[in-house]
Amino acid sequence: MGRIKTRLVKRSTRELLKQHGEEVAADYVENKKIVQKYVELSSKKLRNIMAGYATRLAKQRKPE
Repeated sequence: MGRIKTRLVKRSTRELLKQHGEEVAADYVENKKIVQKYVELSSKKLRNIMAGYATRLAKQRKPE
């Protein structure tokens, strides 16, 4: 089983994808940099969770 994402993480990540979707890739390390660049966060853990969720959504959006 996976971890449950909070409403804040889901909402913030979807907003990031809506505004900067062309930059978000299926690569977790690149997404960490993108999240840090565009979202004002207080912790590394929250940044990593958002980057992982963005990676998952990007993979679902563009199946390779």
